[in-house]
Amino acid sequence: MIANPLNGSAVCFKSVSRHFGAVRAVDDVNLDVADGEFFAMLGPSGSGKTTCLRLIAGFEQPTSGTIELFGQDVTQVPPFSRDVNTVFQDYALFPHMTVGDNIAYGLMVKGMARAEREQRVKEMLDVVQLGGMQSRKPSQLSGGQRQRVALARALINEPSVLLLDEPLGALDLKLRQQMQLELKTIQHRFGITFVFVTHDQEEAMTMSDRIAVFNQGKIEQIGTPAEIYQNPRTEFVATFVGTSNIFKGERAVKFGGKEGVFALRPEKIRILHPDESIPPGRQLIGGTIREVFYLGMSTRYIVDLDEGGELIVQEQNTRQDISTERGKPVVIIWKRDDLRALNG
Repeated sequence: MIANPLNGSAVCFKSVSRHFGAVRAVDDVNLDVADGEFFAMLGPSGSGKTTCLRLIAGFEQPTSGTIELFGQDVTQVPPFSRDVNTVFQDYALFPHMTVGDNIAYGLMVKGMARAEREQRVKEMLDVVQLGGMQSRKPSQLSGGQRQRVALARALINEPSVLLLDEPLGALDLKLRQQMQLELKTIQHRFGITFVFVTHDQEEAMTMSDRIAVFNQGKIEQIGTPAEIYQNPRTEFVATFVGTSNIFKGERAVKFGGKEGVFALRPEKIRILHPDESIPPGRQLIGGTIREVFYLGMSTRYIVDLDEGGELIVQEQNTRQDISTERGKPVVIIWKRDDLRALNG
């Protein structure tokens, strides 16, 4: 077992790579996850995030580099000797066992007395809001309940790091949103480091203290949800986390004032009211509404610009004077300061 210090780093990757033949699944990754942090690895399929999780768990061995848990090198330490537990998307419960036996399995393997196991299981069932269900079989539970059982089974062993591999991916939207809040609450209660893999940007933004955005085996950016969204460093981050209008070439020079690549979030753009004067420090351009997408709290517009090209505009549905008619000529404005310069 690895000692858990009061402060410092829980997980540290030092120039870690994992190659499968010519495929660089993880390519020279450096990251540092703080003790007690809810840390998300976000990226599309094949970006390297799940491989990184498996490297932390010990299910994969790095081709090069060093992995540390709480300051100790565990690069060659087998999975069963690492103080981590994993929660999978498919729950991985034993179908022939009861809920209580599933949760208590790790304690039974450790040789804990039956009476103490049963008390610990009862306490854990209360934590995940499944009190009284210890005698049921997994087949008698809903998807959300099975996921809670898997979470309880992982937490009852009191790991220093809990790894979650897209654990909410099989749930419907409403239940997924509910479980997001519950996971965050549980993490605060236990103070355990959570490392969470997801391809869902909203999930990562909702729950995480910090996010690492993965692309093609590398980390494009690490930061808080606000930092990632408000100040993306690369075009990939700007377009994968949320939606962005990207300005390049002549449009970059015109709107950004210099050569380069710039991003502008759709909600930073407004459709000008016919009687509204133009505030100072605004960029404006004419166009025609081509498409309208009503999203409930907001409406998204695709605007064909008079000078060519298009912009995505998203407005809160608080104004009654904006026509959603396709083909309507409009003037759109934004603050010049809302443009974000991107690397490369």
